[in-house]
Amino acid sequence: MTARKPNILFFFADDQRFDTINALGNSAVQTPTLDRLAADGVAFTHAHIPGGTSGAVCMPSRAMLHSGRPLFHIENAGQGIPEEHVTMGENFRAHGYRTFGTGKWHNGARAYARSFSDGAEIFFGGMDDHWNVPAFDHDPTGRYAGRLPICKNPATSRDVNWRRGDHVTAGKHSSELFCEAAAAFLEDYDDDAPFFVYISFMAPHDPRSMPQKYLEMYDPEEIELPPNFMGGHPFDNGDMKIRDEVLADFPRDPVEIKQHIAEYYGMITHLDDQMARVIEVLEAKGELDNTIVVFAGDNGLALGQHGLMGKQSNYEHSIRVPLMMRGPGIPAGQTTEAYAYIMDIYPTLCELAGVPVPDSVESSSLVPALRDAAEPIRDSLFFAYKEYHRSVKDRRHKLIEYVIRGRRHTQLFDLVEDPWELNDLSADPAYAAKVTELRALLCSWRDEWDDEASEWGRTFWAGFNA
Repeated sequence: MTARKPNILFFFADDQRFDTINALGNSAVQTPTLDRLAADGVAFTHAHIPGGTSGAVCMPSRAMLHSGRPLFHIENAGQGIPEEHVTMGENFRAHGYRTFGTGKWHNGARAYARSFSDGAEIFFGGMDDHWNVPAFDHDPTGRYAGRLPICKNPATSRDVNWRRGDHVTAGKHSSELFCEAAAAFLEDYDDDAPFFVYISFMAPHDPRSMPQKYLEMYDPEEIELPPNFMGGHPFDNGDMKIRDEVLADFPRDPVEIKQHIAEYYGMITHLDDQMARVIEVLEAKGELDNTIVVFAGDNGLALGQHGLMGKQSNYEHSIRVPLMMRGPGIPAGQTTEAYAYIMDIYPTLCELAGVPVPDSVESSSLVPALRDAAEPIRDSLFFAYKEYHRSVKDRRHKLIEYVIRGRRHTQLFDLVEDPWELNDLSADPAYAAKVTELRALLCSWRDEWDDEASEWGRTFWAGFNA
């Protein structure tokens, strides 16, 4: 198996927060495979999503990843990717790559069919039972029309809704199912063309179920609560009763939150072990050194921080995600604080592989930061959540503006002195000039991304300017 261009192996996690990797500072969680990626490559410690225009934040997040376009330049909330927006897989496929996809695809069957020449165990949806994934086999016609009704699973004698799929592999965890599919593709691969393999996990998204070994790996009593744990959010943020927020009782109970965190870590360690199985195949075939390996996540998760459970906020725990790369042209053992968005991965991989970037891509290549860890890429970042939240941060401060049913609320945090975002400085006269400065920056980003023209932005900015 010889490739003229580097192969690409892309692991994408679901709901994995930025601070869940042992080698990058979280000694409470075991992540040997991710630790190895960090040692062999570059870790972006300030990678972000721009937020979301749906409570299912992962849907717009994934549309941005695969189109290379910002939040208000994707279609709707990412339910699909229109043909004029060339997807990442589609672009590599057009330039000589065989593209293989497995796992979660949240952006429409048509966009998937354009993106991947090969695939297996394809899940069209947001979340489901990890042990009974309703998946499709690869259909080269791209129809993916099979839908089976609720029926009795012969393997478990349980009623299973086989929606969004043509089969269920009962009793096999989603992380194992997807990695085994990718490993089988790579084991049999004998094409002279380079490959682009995309493995999109459903983990560690709830329901947090995993093999017993991993469930028992973390003792809830030994879990430390984060410094910004709260019994509830201090004010109505607009979506206090969304699905994620009712996964734990109000007020948040420390014992219950520790159990959630322990299970979250267990799923991450299980996912990490499955990744190792795929990488071992590349090593056995002598292809690892000619493969760019990427690990990233679609959004963070609060799990008790600020009294929240989900990802429907603009706090660091919800907008910051892991991002690591290793492979040819990428230095080893390096970290960078470059301000990255996950949509930047698309042009970055194009540049590393010598593949042209389509005109529809609007994001920035991170290659300058791979070459020089001090390269900032950007000096500020913009975030949004539905019609409720808008925020901007520079290299030190973050401003969050809320418009909740016509009422405004402002927060200002010093992220250097207060990384857990506990001390709101917005009412302090000493910071009045900083609030004014960041509000102007917020409006500049609004105009650049056409936020005010969006259905969500019209509502937010009307309330903000009232």
